[in-house]
Amino acid sequence: METLAAALLGLFTVGYLVLGGADLGVGMLLHHLGRDEGERRTVLAAIAPFFLADEVWLIAAAGVFVGCFPALEGEVFSGQFAVLVPLLTGWVVRDAGLWWRGRAPWRAWRALCDGMVAAGSWTAALAWGWLLAGLLNGAPDAPAAGPAAVLTSLGVAALFAVHGSAFAALRLTGALRHRARLPSGRAGERSTFALTALAMAALPLAAGVRLPLADSAAGAAALGLLVPAVLVVTPLPVAAQVWLWMTFRGRVTGPSYL
Repeated sequence: METLAAALLGLFTVGYLVLGGADLGVGMLLHHLGRDEGERRTVLAAIAPFFLADEVWLIAAAGVFVGCFPALEGEVFSGQFAVLVPLLTGWVVRDAGLWWRGRAPWRAWRALCDGMVAAGSWTAALAWGWLLAGLLNGAPDAPAAGPAAVLTSLGVAALFAVHGSAFAALRLTGALRHRARLPSGRAGERSTFALTALAMAALPLAAGVRLPLADSAAGAAALGLLVPAVLVVTPLPVAAQVWLWMTFRGRVTGPSYL
């Protein structure tokens, strides 16, 4: 049961970083891709159908972590408190900017919300890098420090940005697509997105290997109840994600509800 619980945690975490990481990356590059208010609204239309569904994977990962690995959860949440606060703050600010953007007709208001999307996305991406730096070091009880932590945080944030840029290039057209595909170079956006997705998936898996998951797992009775229940419902978000991507697989040609 411990192995299945760890596999589910890995699945949901990888799912969020690959899918939700693309949303964050697009938000990080919002002002680079969209040079005016209208273009930025079109850029946000690229992630509009996906970002809420992508966040389900993070919520599911947190649920599995709390329920199946309570000892390690307490150690990580208390030890990495200084990292989790900016991560959650960036997430909330990014989502607030997305939701509030179309709630008022004033250009200054939309510019403020665009700034919230970009700032929140950068904050969350850098915090993810900081968190992964600590977990990759096998030290979940304290935030990573020193030059290595800074470089890891910046490197992970850059990976988010390139991943989001490739995703935007797959979704946009015209000048917006041209700007988005510049980091891909001759490789093309499809190859770049596949490579960055693999890198995104490798990060949490490498961190998981460094964590004492087996030693911190819940008791047999708790795992015997939680793991089968999660296994039963897991096909639902997977099927919903496949349906979502199939439904909105076309390129964006105009603004959406955001």
